[in-house]
Amino acid sequence: MTVTKAGIRVEGVRFRYPDMEMRFDADIQPASITAVMGPSGSGKSTLLDLIAGFRTPEAGRVLIDGVDVTALPPDRRPVSMVFQENNLFAHLSVEKNVGLGRSPSLKLSWADHQAIAEALQRTGLAGKEKRLPRELSGGERQRVAIARVLVRNRPVLLMDEPFAALGPSLRDDMMDLITALQAERGLTVVLVTHHPEDARRVASHMIFVEDGEVVAAGSSADFFGKTGPEAFRRYIGQAGPADELLRIARKPT
Repeated sequence: MTVTKAGIRVEGVRFRYPDMEMRFDADIQPASITAVMGPSGSGKSTLLDLIAGFRTPEAGRVLIDGVDVTALPPDRRPVSMVFQENNLFAHLSVEKNVGLGRSPSLKLSWADHQAIAEALQRTGLAGKEKRLPRELSGGERQRVAIARVLVRNRPVLLMDEPFAALGPSLRDDMMDLITALQAERGLTVVLVTHHPEDARRVASHMIFVEDGEVVAAGSSADFFGKTGPEAFRRYIGQAGPADELLRIARKPT
């Protein structure tokens, strides 16, 4: 199954908190993985919320596949979102949590059940359809959230630090899964992460957010090169030793 490839344009978008005004301009390439990085509180999650429709800008436009979606509610945008908390319903089985992606009322057709079974198989959850979220590991719960995204079949996938609570090995497994699904379906993935290694591992493009605005954007190769954006280099320097950026840039894939 494939989905329509969709680029994203955030054009002159303004959003205000009581103590901070945010100003976003960004172009996100279709059928790519773009990592969004920046200090805590810089506006990364707000940028995703504006694309998804969970927040409404005071000015500007959000376009997906060239269509202005600024006034559309989240359920009418061609977007799915995975959060760090995975947003599963504790009283529903794995199968039903995934089924919500097809029908909020869980009135599922034969085709819906087929799509759910395929998504569970694809995410390594076959055989666990009847389990409750509390009976799963953290990685398995995130796989349920990803399976729910798959049955929605939307071209844009937004991910807000979905694997932050996982250990390095399991996070690597999840990153590999997202990379495979993105390539398979041509998804446009926007991933917020605090881990430079994650960005380098999966993203072809990067956006750096600081003080409520996009201060740098470009290819991951440029970001991790010796002459990467100053704001990003400064951020990496704060995160570890002075040679951290070069260590990551030289790390074999």
